[in-house]
Amino acid sequence: MNRHIKLTSALLLLSAVLAGCNDAGTAGNGAAGAGAGAERPPSPVSVVVLKKAVQPLTTLLPGRASAFQVAEIRPRVSGIIKEIAFKEGSEVKAGDVLYKIEDDTYQAEVAQAKASLAKAEASVPSAEANLARYERLVNSGATQIEFENAKVTLLQARADVAQARAALNVSQINLDLTEITAPFEGVTNTSKFSIGNVVTANQSDALMTLRRLDPIYIDLTESSANLLRLRQEIAAGRMNKNENDATADIRLTLEDGIEYPHAGKLDMSEMAVSETTGTYSIRAVFDNPDNLILPGMYVRASVTVGSEDGYLIPQRAATRNARGELTAKFVTAENKVETRTFVNSHISGNSWLVTDGIADGDKLIVDGFQWIGDGATVAPVEATVDASGFVVEAPKAQDAAPAAKP
Repeated sequence: MNRHIKLTSALLLLSAVLAGCNDAGTAGNGAAGAGAGAERPPSPVSVVVLKKAVQPLTTLLPGRASAFQVAEIRPRVSGIIKEIAFKEGSEVKAGDVLYKIEDDTYQAEVAQAKASLAKAEASVPSAEANLARYERLVNSGATQIEFENAKVTLLQARADVAQARAALNVSQINLDLTEITAPFEGVTNTSKFSIGNVVTANQSDALMTLRRLDPIYIDLTESSANLLRLRQEIAAGRMNKNENDATADIRLTLEDGIEYPHAGKLDMSEMAVSETTGTYSIRAVFDNPDNLILPGMYVRASVTVGSEDGYLIPQRAATRNARGELTAKFVTAENKVETRTFVNSHISGNSWLVTDGIADGDKLIVDGFQWIGDGATVAPVEATVDASGFVVEAPKAQDAAPAAKP
């Protein structure tokens, strides 16, 4: 009986302890909930204050590099290659010797032509003297026929001299052509023939290819639809045309994303649209002093096509909605976040240019907008965006006040 009473008392005591623990936990949770319900401080965001200004309008075009000049070097006389006078892959100047062909035969031909010329020239004085003699005797015994024959003989002698001199010139040209020279300054490639190979005049296989890389051409392509849209906007007065399209600067971005340091100029544009791709070609020319751009390299070109009065939205601060429209987040006068949509936008360097939906002094969020939604309260901090449009530079901090002494 006593054991039963003790067991019952122990169970009651254990229940009381558990109930106390449960009450304590409930009280703790209530305190935590009260703390969680406290208002969070506004999130700091970087903003730029927008101001309307005339900005350049640019378009991005894909392109390929091509050599400014290309020449496939071929022999103009036949023979055996006896010397290769250039280093493969090196730069050569105009007139530099590239190949030398065995010239013994051509030197002999020159000597033979010189002898033929001397022989022909030797007969001219005799023919001239003979003609002068018959001219004096034509009225005193010499017949007219003899006089005419002497005249013909002199003409033939002079013609033989001219023929021999022409043959000598041909022989000398062939001798000079045994040295194959560079037609312009450029960079050589691998020689396809070696010393001892027999080559023939005007053969189909080139000895090597010479390319001039400075300056260099960039072949760009643009859609005809964009061309028509551009002309319509200029005609409607929404866009200002460049004063001189031929001198419009063009900037390149290389395959590794680095901007090319030299600006290019428009060289020509194809006055026809491709029937298969619906594009037309534009060719630009760039200085290439370091041979940084090589033929066949892919590039992206930023071409200035005009200007317009509007506001710049850096690409880092803009997104596209499901309909492809440009969107960006702004801070209202009450420090609330709002999203604005822009139906019309144009490219201007590394930014988007818009003309509607913004006023001077509006604050565009350029950093920190990824984690906030519309209606959220934020603490705007003014900042600037550098020329590349990617790096946000916070304003310089003021000198910190000295710490208070305890």
